[in-house]
Amino acid sequence: MPLEIGLIGATGIAERTLLDQGAGVRAVAASDPVRAKEYASRHRIPVVHETYAALLADPEVDAVYISLHNSAHHRWAVRAAVAGKHVIVEKPLCLTADEAAELSFAATDVKVFEAVATMDHPWQETVHDFVHEEPHGPLLGATTRVTFAVPEPGGYRDRPELGGGIFFDVASYWLQAVQATIGLDPVIAEGRSEFDGPNGVDRSFEASLRWATGVEATLTAGVGSQHVSEHVFTFERATVKLRNFLRPVAGAVPLNLIVTPSDGDRRVISFPAIAYYERQLARILDSSTDDLAAAVPRIILMDEIYADARRRKENG
Repeated sequence: MPLEIGLIGATGIAERTLLDQGAGVRAVAASDPVRAKEYASRHRIPVVHETYAALLADPEVDAVYISLHNSAHHRWAVRAAVAGKHVIVEKPLCLTADEAAELSFAATDVKVFEAVATMDHPWQETVHDFVHEEPHGPLLGATTRVTFAVPEPGGYRDRPELGGGIFFDVASYWLQAVQATIGLDPVIAEGRSEFDGPNGVDRSFEASLRWATGVEATLTAGVGSQHVSEHVFTFERATVKLRNFLRPVAGAVPLNLIVTPSDGDRRVISFPAIAYYERQLARILDSSTDDLAAAVPRIILMDEIYADARRRKENG
C-alpha cells in the first residue's frame, strides 16, 4: 500500500530504513525544530512540523515512523494509532507488557510494524523446518551471541530511564529469531545482568528461555570493539551455525548456514544477498502485513526477562 510517511524523530536510522530506500516521506518533526528543518532540507522532505502532535494532525500523513529513544516508543505509537495513522516503530516496539496491551487496544483500525530488520530472512524458514521436521534429530538447544559497539557517551543507550542498555538493543532480534524457528511458548524465562554500566545501565546481559521439553535458547549480549552476531542451533545429529546475521551495513549481504552433521561432512546452505532495509520496507508496504499480533508475545517475554534480571540484582 502506498504510504505518505511522517517521521517522528530526525534520525540516522530513519535515513537508512526509509529515506535511502526511496520511501514516500512527506513530513518530519523533531525535538529541535531547527534540526528538523535542516534534516528536511538535506533529504528534500516537503513538510516540517514544529511538534510531534502537529505531525499527527497532518491529514496528508498516512503512517508515522517513530525512532525516538526506547521509552518514548509506546507513548507516540499509541497517540499515532488513536490519530488513525499506521505505525512503524524502531525496535523495540515498546518496553513492557502493559505498554503492549495499551498499544493493542489503541490500534484497532491501523496496522503496526516493529522495525526488526532481520525479520523473515529465508534462513529462518530453513531452520524452522530443521526444528519441526527433525532431519537432524530433535533440537537440543540454541545459543545466540551479540556484541555491539560501545555507545557514544551521553546518548540514551546509557540512560536506563530512557530504555537504554544492551538488552533492549538486541532482544527484538533474538526473540524474533527464536519465534520464527522454535516458537515462543517457553515455560521459563530468565535474565541476568550486573547493571554496572554508566548510570546503572546493562552493558552485558544473559537471557534464557526454557521449554517443557528441556530445550533451552540463550542470549549473551554485550558491548565491545568487535561486532558479533551469531546463532548456533544444536540438534541431536548436527550443529547449524549462522554467523553475521546482523551486519552494520546498509547494502545487500549474503548469509550462509553451516550444517555440521555428527557423522558426515560439513555443508553450506547459501542464501542470496539481501538488503535488510529494502526488504523491510517492502514488507511494511505489503497491505497484508501487520506485525502487532506477533510482536506482543516478544514484548511480554522481553519485559519478563528484564524484570527478572532486575530482581536478581536487587536481591543480591
